[in-house]
Amino acid sequence: MKNALEVLRKNTMMFVLVLVFLFFTLMTKGQMFTALNFNALITQNAYVYILATGMLMCMLTGGNIDLSCGSFVCFIGAIGGICMVTKEMGTGVSILIMLLVGVIYGAVLGYVIAYLNIPPWIATLAGYLAFRGWGTALLSANSSTGSIAPFPQTYLKIFSGKVFETAIGVLNVPCLVVGVIASVIVVIINIMTRRSRIKKGYEVSSVLSLVAKTVISVAVIMLFSYKLAYAGGIPTVLLWVVAIVLIYQFITSKTTIGRYFYTIGGNAEATRLSGVDTKKIMFIAYLNMAILTVISAFTVIARFQAANSTAGTNYEMDAISACVVGGVSAYGGSGSVFGMVIGATLIGVINLGMSLMGIDANWQKVIKGVVLLAAVVFEILNNKDKTKE
Repeated sequence: MKNALEVLRKNTMMFVLVLVFLFFTLMTKGQMFTALNFNALITQNAYVYILATGMLMCMLTGGNIDLSCGSFVCFIGAIGGICMVTKEMGTGVSILIMLLVGVIYGAVLGYVIAYLNIPPWIATLAGYLAFRGWGTALLSANSSTGSIAPFPQTYLKIFSGKVFETAIGVLNVPCLVVGVIASVIVVIINIMTRRSRIKKGYEVSSVLSLVAKTVISVAVIMLFSYKLAYAGGIPTVLLWVVAIVLIYQFITSKTTIGRYFYTIGGNAEATRLSGVDTKKIMFIAYLNMAILTVISAFTVIARFQAANSTAGTNYEMDAISACVVGGVSAYGGSGSVFGMVIGATLIGVINLGMSLMGIDANWQKVIKGVVLLAAVVFEILNNKDKTKE
């Protein structure tokens, strides 16, 4: 009984995700379970995973956030539209220019926050206002419709194409093979990680918890690979998301600098006194956020096949929600990439499910707000239970 409760508490959001998905599957009469909607869940919410990864790093430093990322997506889209469509520059050159703009903004923002001690919410609020206006002005100046299109096919294939592409409705065998390989890797990693922690004398979860986590992970991977196999193949944007998630999972769990993000969020002054350059870590957090925002903009532009002034609207809220729902502490110092992925997927399922049900956009915001508040309350209560134990 105790082991079962431990499994439930440690994987609560994963179980909630499954229940919410089943709920929307029933409410939409099975539409949520179609291959095309599994594909849509990835392609329409790729920006959430990418932005939430960057937001995670910011929040770890003490609950700090970036309010400007959504507006910056709009601005980067305008830069990309001008470079690739209006000026007809090459795809590679345009991508480099967009990345350079992101690095410059990230460096300026990081410096202002880390070294001038401007509160992050104020510094990023300025960007939230400025980049939305600047991006809209650039788009209006270069297009009578306020939207720049069409983007080159070479660019679209990189960020919105398919790997091993086949016709929709035809079983894509390579897609299934990739799913099996990914499942085997997950099983091996979980077993090796547990053995490594035991060998080092660290506390580990029960075998039941490990089995439950592994079985659910493998089931989700195989379900997605099977559905994508009938949806035309693996979306290239999924490869971008997986690469970013794996890289940051490694950084946060296996590197010294990753541990610094956690220690700063736990106690910034103690971390500084121990010899860690806390200002540098804060600088890196916001530089990193800007670069990931640019990558997110790449996927958004490719999905819409155009740059427009509405791109990025409320994206910052979705990223913050994904982190909080995924167990990232609103006060900093705790949270994981895996938890963030669960949170982002839950937000994506809610978005897609409510859209399929035809729920009014205003009520969708109400529901997501309630989910966010419930996640914070759950975190507080869960932490209280841990303290009592």
